[in-house]
Amino acid sequence: MILKPFNLAEVLKNSDLDKGLRAIAEKVQSNERLTDEEGVLLFEKGELGFVGALANLVAERLHGGKVYFNRNFHIEPTNVCVFTCNFCSYSRLYKHRDDGWELGMEQMLDIVRKYDGQPVTEVHIVGGVHPKMNLDFFCELLSKICAHRPDLHIKGFTAVELDYMIRKAKLSIEEGMKKLSDAGLQSLPGGGAEIFHPDVRNEICADKVDADGWLHIHETAHNLGMHSNATMLYGHIENYAHRIDHMSRLRALQDKTGGFNCFIPLKFRNGDNDMSHIAESTIIEDLRLYAISRIFMDNFRNLKAYWPMLGRQTAQLTLSFGVNDLDGTIDDTTKIYSMAGAEEQTPSLTTEQLCEMILAVGRIPVERDTLYNEIKVFNEGVLL
Repeated sequence: MILKPFNLAEVLKNSDLDKGLRAIAEKVQSNERLTDEEGVLLFEKGELGFVGALANLVAERLHGGKVYFNRNFHIEPTNVCVFTCNFCSYSRLYKHRDDGWELGMEQMLDIVRKYDGQPVTEVHIVGGVHPKMNLDFFCELLSKICAHRPDLHIKGFTAVELDYMIRKAKLSIEEGMKKLSDAGLQSLPGGGAEIFHPDVRNEICADKVDADGWLHIHETAHNLGMHSNATMLYGHIENYAHRIDHMSRLRALQDKTGGFNCFIPLKFRNGDNDMSHIAESTIIEDLRLYAISRIFMDNFRNLKAYWPMLGRQTAQLTLSFGVNDLDGTIDDTTKIYSMAGAEEQTPSLTTEQLCEMILAVGRIPVERDTLYNEIKVFNEGVLL
């Protein structure tokens, strides 16, 4: 099913439209920032057609009809982890490490070598928090990747991984991040943010880095000249106010540093974890979440739908609700969401397949690098 973008003029003709929502629409049309209270109101009262029309307006104002993707692959060093997040289907505790995997240095470099001669632009390194894979180990990995393929952008390590390895090395965050940067780390993924509010965080992931720590690591990266992404895990025990609190904190840091590349809402999947009793959000709620994110996160140029998590069709639908990025080709190298019951069990798309998904909804596919520099614009009929 493909949805065409909603027509804002038609939506606003509704005489029964809530006054608060109409005021929000006027602010969005005037390119004015919404308050936290207005963000909550959108969640409480904004129907899909209304928020979709506003989100589409914002996305087209920023990007015209362009939708971005990159050519990337993942390295997941391990799923062995010292932390026990209730929502996680991916990790295995260290005492049960025989049930997981631990890649050695050469195994990870072999993954990089597999892409020799291929036009990939990014390697994404993220995994569990393994007590024996320390800061020096990863600095050596980064240096060897850089030496083998200096043109490959290295995006790596969630704030959770970074916090643990830097504390274990007895360094400050500033010292540890500088060491990783010198070894070749160029940007950070957005993982580990989950929900910042302590009422939720203490329930679902109490033992890992808190909101202030996560934000400090990303601010430090920005101050070193790195860019990063930001995420939010939604659709579990959080309420609307928790979502807006989370986005508001990210928006404030973006005002300060301008270092975030994109915002990535991540849908909670309930397969094989300690929160399996919680029903997953519906597609309608997913689309509303993306649309409201696009409206509220006014200083984030890019809103990404991670297609392996949502599935190809739902990710395609998000392009009518403010999304302008579908991540990348990825190959079949990431297991974080497939192990939780995501739609894509072996996530891999060719460039042609990604372009076809984007073209089918009347958008323009654009290959980008990690920092959103345009590499190639694909016109209809000229996919490769």
